[in-house]
Amino acid sequence: MNVTQEELKFNGADYDPERDNGRLGAQLKRVFDYVSDGNWHTLEDMANNTGDPAASISAQLRHLRKTRFGSWNVERRYINNGLYEYRLNGRS
Repeated sequence: MNVTQEELKFNGADYDPERDNGRLGAQLKRVFDYVSDGNWHTLEDMANNTGDPAASISAQLRHLRKTRFGSWNVERRYINNGLYEYRLNGRS
């Protein structure tokens, strides 16, 4: 991922850049690095391998789709019973 910490633009009602930017940037990089292998992964799989909560990983996958985070093509496919898998497939 070729985005510097300074270029990251997270936001939200409780977002404090000084407090949160480093943590969220590192988390985004862990998620990106894990899914960039092109394989399909569940949120649970990603959580077990990155140490990040599944809800945070889901948010980071949404961030990766945004222009300011690289416009990545994050694919999603339904497995069963509300379970999905995700993979990174280049840029949109």
